[in-house]
Amino acid sequence: MSGKETFMIETMTRDLITRLMEERSLTMRKAMDVVYTSRTYAALQNLNTGLYFQSSAYVFDELAKELG
Repeated sequence: MSGKETFMIETMTRDLITRLMEERSLTMRKAMDVVYTSRTYAALQNLNTGLYFQSSAYVFDELAKELG
């Protein structure tokens, strides 16, 4: 994984955590736990999915679907 891809994934992860905190009133610790244990995060780290290349809004929608 290149530095560019790592940066994109880390930025996306930050955005997902922030939105969970804002929209679902989660603590940072809980939001981090939700993101890092999700199937969406696993897909985000898999470069073959190309998910890291999508908008944070799109990826958040995928995470929201996963969470129900």
